Amino acid sequence: MEPDVFDPRCGSREVLGLIADRWSALVLYALRGRTLRHAELRRALGGISQKMLTQTLRGLEADGIVRRESLPVLPPHVEYSLTPLGDSLAPLLAELCRWAETHLDEIRAARAGDAAG
Repeated sequence: MEPDVFDPRCGSREVLGLIADRWSALVLYALRGRTLRHAELRRALGGISQKMLTQTLRGLEADGIVRRESLPVLPPHVEYSLTPLGDSLAPLLAELCRWAETHLDEIRAARAGDAAG
């Protein structure tokens, strides 16, 4: 039986909330299959503020999706990668990105039509 996602107490709402925002999904997609430092991740994402990236990473780390590793070097380095839980989500995000690319022209045309009429 499928969960009742319309029920405010449904657990799937809570889980969807962690990946449904723009930056979380992009961070997860950027980290799939690789480890990045904060600055590398920020450059890869483009347009995210340092504060927003830090907040997003902290939330994903607290949810067990992103791993933060402090390296004992000078100057200190911190690296981010996906946990096994995050890795299990990566193929789903990749599929969502493929869908977005496939249908981008249709979405843009619909928006243009809506704006015109």
